[in-house]
Amino acid sequence: MNPLFDPLNLILLAIAIAVFWRLKSLLGTRTGTERPPADVTVLRPQKEKPPAAEPEPALGVQDDGPRKPAWHGVAPEGSELAQSLEKLVEVNPDFVLAKFLEGAKRAYELILQAYATGDKAALKTLLAGDVLGSFVSAIDRRKADGSNFVFRFVGVKSANLTRAVVDGRSAFLTVRFRSEMIQALLDRDGVVREGDEKAVREVEDVWTFEKDVMSRDPNWKLVATDDDLG
Repeated sequence: MNPLFDPLNLILLAIAIAVFWRLKSLLGTRTGTERPPADVTVLRPQKEKPPAAEPEPALGVQDDGPRKPAWHGVAPEGSELAQSLEKLVEVNPDFVLAKFLEGAKRAYELILQAYATGDKAALKTLLAGDVLGSFVSAIDRRKADGSNFVFRFVGVKSANLTRAVVDGRSAFLTVRFRSEMIQALLDRDGVVREGDEKAVREVEDVWTFEKDVMSRDPNWKLVATDDDLG
């Protein structure tokens, strides 16, 4: 018997042919158009990034360090005014004197404008107490007389804090305003009774503003003036 055709050899040959076709179906046939294998990525230790440079401060902006005391540049340390401002900041940490004075100057102009035009509604949002009654009475008296109030606001030259009081929930700040304006009171016939309808004059007023330091309302109201409009 020819050993080539031995049954065992035939069985092994059949198995070899079956394995070959199986591998060919899985691996395929190279045609030369296959996509190249992906590059192997080698993981390397990440280099430490240099610390980011701090941004340069904007022009005109300086870091003044710790917040200056509320009385700085306003009153001597230890004075009654300085102590009152320190107490005010204790109960109202958001208080900044410079911002208050800017608001006071704006309120000063708005109140005078409202008084000149007889705008009682605007005055009620800006005034309180007896001073509101005085302004309203002066407006009513002017209307009854048929007189006309001529007014033009030029501007505030200065606004300086002169007194501060903290009493329980209430804080009182007194400001001396120096301003320029035109004001005159004309009778029903147009004759000037007070002031000058053409001349700019310098005026000094001392006004006191009040605020409930426990209230969320940031607005201060005028509660006293050094002049009598009643």
